Amino acid sequence: MGMAVGGSQGGPKSDINVTPLVDVVLVLLIIFMVVTPMLQRGKSVTLPKAAKVEDEKPGNDPDPLILSMTADKKTFVEQDEFDAAGLEAKLRETLAYLPNKKLLLKGDSSLTVGDVRQVMEITRKAKARKIFLGVEEQK
Repeated sequence: MGMAVGGSQGGPKSDINVTPLVDVVLVLLIIFMVVTPMLQRGKSVTLPKAAKVEDEKPGNDPDPLILSMTADKKTFVEQDEFDAAGLEAKLRETLAYLPNKKLLLKGDSSLTVGDVRQVMEITRKAKARKIFLGVEEQK
């Protein structure tokens, strides 16, 4: 009545059981959906375009501290928002135990040079040694 056990009816059963495959694919899909948003660091900004982009030299710090300036002139360190005084304090704290830490400044393309320069002045006051500007390569 219900169960066929491959015995005398012509050999082993060769049907593929798809259920475990679907389970594994769904678990992988969920993992990728959760992990993908975490791959982007800093706030999302529209980077200015540059004709020539400098290649990174080997031996540089592979994990820079991300500073982001959004179009509404808010400044973020990774995902945390800071005002001018708080930004300087945070950078001083970070650079106190990692003095050669590389800073990557991602400024929105709608900002003026003066806006970005103010943040660069704050990083200079905090004794940052390596400040890089994030740009997108023109194609």
